[in-house]
Amino acid sequence: MNAAEIHVEFAPELHLFVPQARRGGAVPAAVDGVSTLGHVVESLGVPLTEVGGLAVDGREVPVSYIPAPGDQVRVGTVQRPQQVPGAPLRFLLDVHLGTLARRLRLLGVDTAYESTDIGDPALAARSAAEQRVMLSRDRGLLRRRELWAGGFVYSTRPEEQLRDVLDRFRPELRPWTRCTACNGLLRRATKEEVADQLEQGTHRTYDVFAQCRDCGRAYWKGAHHEQLEAIVERAVAEFSPR
Repeated sequence: MNAAEIHVEFAPELHLFVPQARRGGAVPAAVDGVSTLGHVVESLGVPLTEVGGLAVDGREVPVSYIPAPGDQVRVGTVQRPQQVPGAPLRFLLDVHLGTLARRLRLLGVDTAYESTDIGDPALAARSAAEQRVMLSRDRGLLRRRELWAGGFVYSTRPEEQLRDVLDRFRPELRPWTRCTACNGLLRRATKEEVADQLEQGTHRTYDVFAQCRDCGRAYWKGAHHEQLEAIVERAVAEFSPR
């Protein structure tokens, strides 16, 4: 071993971020006697949002630990369900996760979403200001120090993304209470109150409506309701407290 190196072993779930680790065994990393272990781990490709624990030669250490040449490091994953400081649990999603945002809102989870690319600094600042967990597939964004909290979205498939987020964070589910368009809370509405948003056939066929308190959008059990109901039923069956 080089005198200025440490060896870092990653939990299998983190091999996605460290291609060298997929071949098995520990990954060598240079140390300078100044940089923290957290910095070294991130330099190898793993956002600290995905790190659940660090151990050096078998003893737990904080991310601020300064590694010494020869250290044998073990990097673990976050425990599930993950405890996030503060309450209530709220999320912020970047521009690439629109479908996931709508499905979380469908389940009544407070989910902010940026439909345009406002840039990493602005997203991180909003996460901190509103105390929201930043969800993203952008590793650079998740490395920003000003984030309130964050989580990497591992899959590109919305069904798997939703299940992973619910399994990891276990937010309280309150289906059919939020607007999927803007995240506002819904209220019951009469047909007359939403008549200007209804096509003639919808006006004739449906009698039960809800309306967003913020943006005014109307909701009813339309053509896609069975598909949405299936998403809700699966999530509630697996992730609501018994």
